[in-house]
Amino acid sequence: MPVIRIHRYRVEAGQLDELLAKRAILIDGIRSANPGLTETRLTRLEDGRYTDTWRWDTAEQLLTAINASQGFPLVDATMGLTADATVETGEIVDER
Repeated sequence: MPVIRIHRYRVEAGQLDELLAKRAILIDGIRSANPGLTETRLTRLEDGRYTDTWRWDTAEQLLTAINASQGFPLVDATMGLTADATVETGEIVDER
């Protein structure tokens, strides 16, 4: 069953372009090493925060990618451009 992982964070003024560039490289790297990442979506909310939603085919694929990314320098460099970060994971139970 598909799962999503939602990151919520803030990005300081002037750092969005750098975040987008590093995020794109990070996504490409994760996709090439871990099958199952089917979609990513970065959304700016009305209050200036962002949600970064990553959709995976299965929870197992998500967990494998999380374990593989521990200590990966690009993950730390990308997330280092954010503040007030939180993360949630959920199972998709209905889509239309």
